[in-house]
Amino acid sequence: MDVIMGQDKASMPREKLLKFGASSLSDVELLALFLRTGSRNMNVLTFAQTLLHQFGSLSRLLSADYSQFNDVKGIGEAKYTQLNAIAELARRYYYSRGVEELTLKGPDSVREFIQSQLTTEEREVFMVIFLDNQHRVIKHCPMFSGTLNHVEVHPREIVREAMKSNAAALILAHNHPSGRAEPSKADRVITERIVKACLFMEIRVLDHLVIGRGEYVSFAERGWI
Repeated sequence: MDVIMGQDKASMPREKLLKFGASSLSDVELLALFLRTGSRNMNVLTFAQTLLHQFGSLSRLLSADYSQFNDVKGIGEAKYTQLNAIAELARRYYYSRGVEELTLKGPDSVREFIQSQLTTEEREVFMVIFLDNQHRVIKHCPMFSGTLNHVEVHPREIVREAMKSNAAALILAHNHPSGRAEPSKADRVITERIVKACLFMEIRVLDHLVIGRGEYVSFAERGWI
């Protein structure tokens, strides 16, 4: 039996990926592949597991500031830049695929795209995806930026941009940097105002997604739109 460091070779991340594909790997195993080496007292798999446990999730780990690693043994500038680069690479990957392709594949892909753009933002950002009458994407853009817990949104500007783009439908999205995705009363009020403003111009609002850290809320799924 081929054994490496007390483990079946087939269970090691690299070999497991080659045999079963990347989707078969756990977060710990994927992280271990990127880190490549562990710390002085831990192998890379144990080190990856310790990091995920300490930060609570993969999302929080990859979006952490350098100062948050001060008390983490085994993380220096080299490993921090690796983690930071992974997060940025993932964000650019989703962006380069294009939201048009993601939209055609369904709401899950749209949500993944929006999460890739908004999850790591440190301020609230309000994003709009503009669609034609076949629900194909015309364009997407962050329209408003605010503070840690507030962003001022102007429905009239959204409608104006939709008219300029000849959009027939919209998907709204914004993030909660605090991590909790549960919409506030203000979120529901501004959504109603946008829906009413758009309805007057015969533009449909298909959904409003609120993005937290590792969670989201869809207004459409809750029956609020």
